[in-house]
Amino acid sequence: MKAQFNKGLLLTSLGSFWWGFIGVIYFQYVSFIGHIELIVHRCLWTAVMLIFTTSILSKWNLFKDIFKNKKTLFALLVSGFLIFINWAVWIYAVATERIIDASFGYFIMPIISVLLGYIFFKEKLNSKRIFSILLVLLSIIILIFINLKSLPWVGLIVAFSWAFYNLIRKKINVDTDVGILIESLYILPFALLIFYFITKNGFNDFSLSNPGLSLFLILAGPMTVIPLFLYVRGVELIGLGPTGMIFYITPTLQFILGYFYYNEEFSIIKFVSFIIIWIAVVIYLKDLYETS
Repeated sequence: MKAQFNKGLLLTSLGSFWWGFIGVIYFQYVSFIGHIELIVHRCLWTAVMLIFTTSILSKWNLFKDIFKNKKTLFALLVSGFLIFINWAVWIYAVATERIIDASFGYFIMPIISVLLGYIFFKEKLNSKRIFSILLVLLSIIILIFINLKSLPWVGLIVAFSWAFYNLIRKKINVDTDVGILIESLYILPFALLIFYFITKNGFNDFSLSNPGLSLFLILAGPMTVIPLFLYVRGVELIGLGPTGMIFYITPTLQFILGYFYYNEEFSIIKFVSFIIIWIAVVIYLKDLYETS
């Protein structure tokens, strides 16, 4: 049991680090092409990469088996819609210099995940875990109501789309990458249609005449699939509550990048909230490790 917990902890931590650091650097660097085309490339090359990995790993039988269960297919349709919304809004935030707005959503998301885990899966909440949740809630109140006065819509959409995506993936028993493949195939026709109109009107940056940029944009596939696989697998191993708290690595790194690398505002109030959140994370993870 502890070995499974440790594996889930490692996978979730790696996925969260990737989103918070590597993913931000990459998508911000290529955001000059415009967030709409960038969203299209993320959807397109994610699907292509998953088709490739499914073939290499000989998982097409698992892919076919999912089509025998209409409830699972519908659940993946919903989760595919949620992950598309999350991808689109997050890329919009990165491309329009609203990384910290998106990170607000990722600070809120784990609280939603912990509550969903308690409601739907009866995941336990003892006094230490409740205390850590209250600390996080306090930090969110400081961030939003004292400093910002209101919650940005970017943060709300990012938080709820990702929390409910994790809930649905936890409830259905499908292979991690095969499930993501089906989700991406639901999204693919819309991405191709948008790309067609972008190309037809001459607004595309992806072109055979610029192979260097085109190859770099193809990396949007692995940049999406690798951390998503790591994190979703972590959710399957240790649940919504633990992974929700570990996920604070992502917004923390986004804050650091926003302040030190992209010169975004980082006030004293934000710094205090940052410290409170990490105290809560340490308390929560220590208790989870001791009781797992």
